[in-house]
Amino acid sequence: MDDLKDTDPATVAAYRRCRRLQRRHDPTFFVATARLPRRRQPAVHALYGFLRGADEIVDGRHRAAHPDQRRAELDGWQRALEHGLTGDRPPHPVLAALVHAGPRHALPLHLLGRYMESMRVDCDDHVRIGDAAALDRYMDGSAATVGRLMAPLLDAGPDAVEPLAQLGVAFQLTNFIRDVREDWLLDRVYLPGLDEETLRLAVATPSLRERVATEVHRARSLFAQAAAIEAEVPRRVRPGIRVACSVYGRVLDRVEAIDFDVIGHRATPRPLCLARAALAGARPA
Repeated sequence: MDDLKDTDPATVAAYRRCRRLQRRHDPTFFVATARLPRRRQPAVHALYGFLRGADEIVDGRHRAAHPDQRRAELDGWQRALEHGLTGDRPPHPVLAALVHAGPRHALPLHLLGRYMESMRVDCDDHVRIGDAAALDRYMDGSAATVGRLMAPLLDAGPDAVEPLAQLGVAFQLTNFIRDVREDWLLDRVYLPGLDEETLRLAVATPSLRERVATEVHRARSLFAQAAAIEAEVPRRVRPGIRVACSVYGRVLDRVEAIDFDVIGHRATPRPLCLARAALAGARPA
């Protein structure tokens, strides 16, 4: 954090806390972040810290018992950030880091309101995404918004903002594919068209495999479209994008290798496989 040498110690400590959060909870994203220019990394950690804070409210071990309580806490988390951006002292170090990073890197933090709309969906005890349009709305609010927020940190040109948003969608869709079984245990179904009796019995029927295969194909297409992003971002940030795409690509490889049976088999590649993917992605194209 050499670029923060003129920053007050409390804010530096706040950035470090965000860094630890990302390293502990999302090592894949942490590895990709480490490939970005050093001056950008603290802001990415801060953004992650805010998103993680929202996730803890929704899904953390100490989450509130009732959906309305969780939504109220999300509202409070959002308001605290908004008040911090207007000059109030943030009550939480993660918020302090993001309030510092926002103007410093011209981050469009107003978009986080759209992100929080998707998080409120997850506050329900029983989450069902009913159709493709609802899934697209959810991912536009969550994953695509993160892509748009990341654009300034990648020094992306205007033409790269929406492709980055769609790359975020590719990442999230891959997660939904990988986590079908885990999400079902949380009483959540994000991929429309999955038969609930099939999920309950944990039987990979032909229709389930076909449904998952369709989403894998869609994710592959999104990643293929995102390949053009490299021409729109500086050379120094390209390794981070390649690492992330390579790692997530291995997840899709794994799903194909288990013949799209994401409820009877482990869909997450082994750590060594992910490490190899990260190394492969780090190499120049």
